[in-house]
Amino acid sequence: MLVLASPPGGGKTTITRELMRLDPMTTLSVSATTREKRPGEVEGQHYFFVSHGEFQQMVDRGEMLEHALVYNGNMYGIPREPVETALAEGRDVLFDIDWQGNRRLNEIAKNDVVSIFMLPPSWDELEKRLHGRAQDSAEEIIRRLGMAQDEISHYDEFQYVIVNNDLTDSIACVRGILEAERAKRHRLLNVQDFVDTLEPSAKK
Repeated sequence: MLVLASPPGGGKTTITRELMRLDPMTTLSVSATTREKRPGEVEGQHYFFVSHGEFQQMVDRGEMLEHALVYNGNMYGIPREPVETALAEGRDVLFDIDWQGNRRLNEIAKNDVVSIFMLPPSWDELEKRLHGRAQDSAEEIIRRLGMAQDEISHYDEFQYVIVNNDLTDSIACVRGILEAERAKRHRLLNVQDFVDTLEPSAKK
């Protein structure tokens, strides 16, 4: 389970999408939410859109890996079944979540979680990126900058930290981390069976 986190405007969503495009063995965890669907969003691709009652039922049935109530009164959570299915099929699951989601994933599956935090090259650049989106009001940008300060303060809870100066370099760095983590001995399935085949044959 590969967690990519960053402050708003830090680049995690762009990097996540590019990583999926480049690596067929990765898949994105799709969260469930109680908020309304926005124009252009697709059910099951961007989110699973459910009512508050349906969301609570999923929680009560133990169907969520993690969940949280956010600032706008809506619930967000990660359905358990798609993640477990992907992992059983040998695919790595990417999580575009915040520090709180990362903390909860580590509480329930620490040995399976690899976490990366993306930092902006500077505060001025972060503000520039948020203003450059041209899709948020001035009030929303101020709120997002406040969220960014809170997110950045939790960078030390992550295993890896990347300063996102250049998108291409950052993507390459994330791919390198992913390949290195895949090669760790405890993640190699049936490696002992393979090593056994490398023993010299008995002399006749």
